[in-house]
Amino acid sequence: MQTRQSARGQFDVHLQVKREAIGQILEAARWAPTAHNMQNYEIIVVDDKSVLRKLGDLTAPVSKAFIRENHALLSFSAEELKRRKVGILGTWFPRFMRDLSVKPKPGELTSSSQGDMVKKNPVLLVVVYDPSKRAPASNGDTLGFMSLGCVMENMWLMAQSLGISVHIVSSFNDGSMETRAKKILGIPKNLKIAFTMRLGYSAEPERYLRVRRNVKDFTSYNKYGASWRR
Repeated sequence: MQTRQSARGQFDVHLQVKREAIGQILEAARWAPTAHNMQNYEIIVVDDKSVLRKLGDLTAPVSKAFIRENHALLSFSAEELKRRKVGILGTWFPRFMRDLSVKPKPGELTSSSQGDMVKKNPVLLVVVYDPSKRAPASNGDTLGFMSLGCVMENMWLMAQSLGISVHIVSSFNDGSMETRAKKILGIPKNLKIAFTMRLGYSAEPERYLRVRRNVKDFTSYNKYGASWRR
């Protein structure tokens, strides 16, 4: 758990993920806890290069909401990130996302589906679900989304244990991007894309600052706000 991280860079195009390893990751998904044991998910394994190219060519505009809400979670130095203990480093983003007074350059407001990273990716796992189904009396299907999170975590930790890099792609699961991705993959209209998982082996191992709140920062004892200590 402590060594798990998002692999945001390119994967080695010469190293393929073996089917046996993919099978182990799918088996991990199979045993994820889901609300009412509904198992409301399907997984599409994509390794066909022509399909990966089509998915990699998809683009969509970057929303103003993303820019604004993403900015609120940025730190602009390692020291600031260590102090805040939440969020991510702003150095991963173009200047106009780091400084909201800066106008984006032509083309910067168009988001690709990770572009070349998808096209050259060894394998994608696309997880879909049926939004018409929900756990009993779960308003907004909160329990269903928690279940999908459990599926993701099981798959990710299995991949980590096998030395396989993981990056979650969220651009396929909303709006016109999702509509076009579903058409490419032949996904029925009644299903939605929950998340897409890039699997591979990082071309250059990434080591970046990872921060977490201390246990005492989010734990109460018997009553909210009452401190808990080991």
